[in-house]
Amino acid sequence: MNKFSRALRHAGTTKSHGKKAFPSATLSAIQTIIAAGETQHRAEIRLIVEPSLDLTEVLSGMTSRERARELFTHYHIWDTEENCGILIYINLADHQVEIIADRGIARLVPPADWHAVCKTMTDGFAQKNYHDSVLNGLQQLNTLLQKYFPEGESPQGPQPNQLSNQPILL
Repeated sequence: MNKFSRALRHAGTTKSHGKKAFPSATLSAIQTIIAAGETQHRAEIRLIVEPSLDLTEVLSGMTSRERARELFTHYHIWDTEENCGILIYINLADHQVEIIADRGIARLVPPADWHAVCKTMTDGFAQKNYHDSVLNGLQQLNTLLQKYFPEGESPQGPQPNQLSNQPILL
């Protein structure tokens, strides 16, 4: 895909598209499933939806992965006791879902498992089914994290909620 068509897609994807795809009921359901999952595993999940990138970012060639890494740092997702922060980044204009995991959890979960969660979401998004797709992906992620990073095995004991469970719609 060339820069021009990508720039047009980003210019045409507005915040209202984000609110339509992720209305308040969906954001509330996301927050609930993240909170419920975090009672079963020790990871900390943060979900950010961004309808589109700024045109300067698009024209400079910024990828969704690069943007996710930038947001991972900006929102201090790396700043958890066990280095177990996870960012799920959804870029609507690029039709991309990226998962960035801190080193404490990234070394435990195989890349194919992260990819499967992203695919669950993007397959549903292709059908314009954002609500169910994101919830199914989060449930799939919670199951993985329960397997690889279960609650109750921390050497420091139970951890408080270190990252907000509330999703962010930029």
